[in-house]
Amino acid sequence: MNDPHGLAFYVPGTFLALILGTRIPALWRHPQDRLLRSVCVLLTTSIGVFFSCAVPTMAAVNRLTGVPNAAAPIVYSLLTAFSGANILLIIHWSRGPDEADRAARWARRCTAVTAAVIVAVNVLFLLGDTPVERLTDLDTYYASTPFIREMILLYLLAHTTAGVIGSFLCARWAREVHGGLKAGLALITLGYLLNLSYDVLKFSAIGARWAHRDWDQLSTRYAAALASLSALVAGLGFVLPLLSQRLAAYWDMWRRFYELRPLWRELREAMHRSIDLAAGPCTSIEIRVTQLESDIHDGILAVSPHLDARQRERALEEARRSSRSADDVVAIADAAALAHAVVVWGRERPAGKDTSLAGQVGPAGLLGLPGPFRQNHRSVLTLPDHPAGLVRMSRALSSDVVKSFRDAAALEDSRR
Repeated sequence: MNDPHGLAFYVPGTFLALILGTRIPALWRHPQDRLLRSVCVLLTTSIGVFFSCAVPTMAAVNRLTGVPNAAAPIVYSLLTAFSGANILLIIHWSRGPDEADRAARWARRCTAVTAAVIVAVNVLFLLGDTPVERLTDLDTYYASTPFIREMILLYLLAHTTAGVIGSFLCARWAREVHGGLKAGLALITLGYLLNLSYDVLKFSAIGARWAHRDWDQLSTRYAAALASLSALVAGLGFVLPLLSQRLAAYWDMWRRFYELRPLWRELREAMHRSIDLAAGPCTSIEIRVTQLESDIHDGILAVSPHLDARQRERALEEARRSSRSADDVVAIADAAALAHAVVVWGRERPAGKDTSLAGQVGPAGLLGLPGPFRQNHRSVLTLPDHPAGLVRMSRALSSDVVKSFRDAAALEDSRR
């Protein structure tokens, strides 16, 4: 709070305002989303805290109102609202859909308590007397003033209570989750612990005043630094789970795209159209994967009349001789039968004629096989209709079993 220009508060406050701006359209579309509402409330109160705590803002408020230290109850009210918003977010964040009613009850109680504390803070300020403007050390300067003393202690007690409850809820929830969410909760818990350290320093400085000692540096310098650090750490904790989830989903899509390319190349000639795998940089990975899977299914449908159950059974027996999982054995058998069918399809199709089934099937046939089994007049094979199954089949194309079946079909073709 000793920053005369307020940059240490205005810069992060502006950054949070930009983040809030990206959330407003989603809130407009989904006003009943309690979690989204809680996020927006938390962002709004945190922006208010950062802007109101800046020395230029407090001086401007005092000057405009004509009341010395009129900014104090505003800052304390926003700090109390921010503490309550943290608890509200954790309540809605940690509860599943089946606990929505229970979460709503706890949210109402939290809101009621927060509102009561804010009202009490402002009433106590009106009852007290603060004739000397104090922009950075009001907590210690008026530590013994009737009503103002109680106002300061009330907001600190509310802040401490929120820190204890938040730390407990996050620590308990962190034991039940993993990955980015667990790391985020650990950061939020650390942020709450830093907030509690802030409260300890504030209480210590006030207690020193009561004992006629000057420990104001604990409040004006060190406590303020801890408050900024705790806000940064807790903010990272709230962002990390969402960021890690999006990065993980993005990584999984790209990995799926590259793992499916061998299967795409295997079926490339049988597809009713060819996609540009090196599409423009504006093409999202979701669209690329969708196009890739769609073409793969088209290729499978095109060669399906040439799938031979006998080839699959032979491949199944060979795959079982290796120490592989049941899913891998099935994937190798299907991939071997598919590789054999592709060679046969290429040999028997009339030159220059498109024999794909793209025009003979509906949307369900293009985007996924009609069930876990695909049956025709010559074979019954377990061709997958799930992305994970396609990925396993794509990986299996590099196995020795599949290579031997592909080579055997090609050799048979050369002898004809």
